[in-house]
Amino acid sequence: MITLITGGMKCGKSSFALKYILSKNYKNRAFLATAVPFDEDMRRKIEKHRIERGNLFETFEEPLNIAGTLKKIDENYEVILFECLTTYLGNLYYYNVDVEKYVSDFVGVISSMKSDIVIVTNEVGWSIVPENNLARKYAETLGKINSKIASFSDRVYVVISGISVRIK
Repeated sequence: MITLITGGMKCGKSSFALKYILSKNYKNRAFLATAVPFDEDMRRKIEKHRIERGNLFETFEEPLNIAGTLKKIDENYEVILFECLTTYLGNLYYYNVDVEKYVSDFVGVISSMKSDIVIVTNEVGWSIVPENNLARKYAETLGKINSKIASFSDRVYVVISGISVRIK
């Protein structure tokens, strides 16, 4: 089963994803983290998430080869929490890799996984259109990926101001 959780920044997506998974009878859980501690703010955010999930998940940290990591851990866990697609896409642009190929590989893997997967992402297109080409390209790419994944997800939730709403 594929579950997509989306919403704006700091709206409660990550907390909802944890509560959602812990409300199920999953005994064997993995957490696939994409964040890279580039600065102090990101280090604090990563540590906050580590504390929040405690030892309830086995954690894998991978900024780029998400498809490969998912292939390795698929079927070894009942559920995998992927945190998060937004950061992952930023990593692809930051490391200047073939975004299309990495995204295509990721989408191909998640569409055929045996483990359940919960994917956290952001809605970045609900505000002002970015003034520079790279930021616009990023927002457009994330919107397209979110739409594609939502189209074959079993469940889709949006979190707004800490309130989750199932939209699919």
